[in-house]
Amino acid sequence: MFRAGSFVAEQLGPVAPSQKQPNGVDLTVESIYTQESPGRIQTDGKKVGERSEVSLTDGMYSLAPGGYVARYTETVRIPEGHIGFVYPRSTLMRNSCMLHTAVWDAGYEGKGEGLLEVHHPIEIEPGARIAQLVLAAANHDGAYDGSYQGERIDGQ
Repeated sequence: MFRAGSFVAEQLGPVAPSQKQPNGVDLTVESIYTQESPGRIQTDGKKVGERSEVSLTDGMYSLAPGGYVARYTETVRIPEGHIGFVYPRSTLMRNSCMLHTAVWDAGYEGKGEGLLEVHHPIEIEPGARIAQLVLAAANHDGAYDGSYQGERIDGQ
């Protein structure tokens, strides 16, 4: 069962009223990056490639077709007994863009990211709503305690 937007909002801390939706909460863009060096995924570890932030032009990220990493502004906390899913807002798709994300396990806390796929040039303002977080009730074994726990909270 998916939870109401008001419940989801309680897991994010203060959010603007315009971010609350019937079934979730809109996540906003904090920053957008390009990946500069290769990452690595191994059986016994991983490495995220080096990134550089896309420069603002007249207060906007002007993005050419390609792949980018969009970092969200909000600190997300996935509560016990739940699983989180992040979906793109329909305006992204209507502008030939897509946002790819992963499952957010119970116990995760941090400022996450999504892969922003741009198929036609677009401008995105920092603080713009690009995704929606929804929470579903879920059974689980334990809670998330991986290497991304607490990412970008309090300057981490």
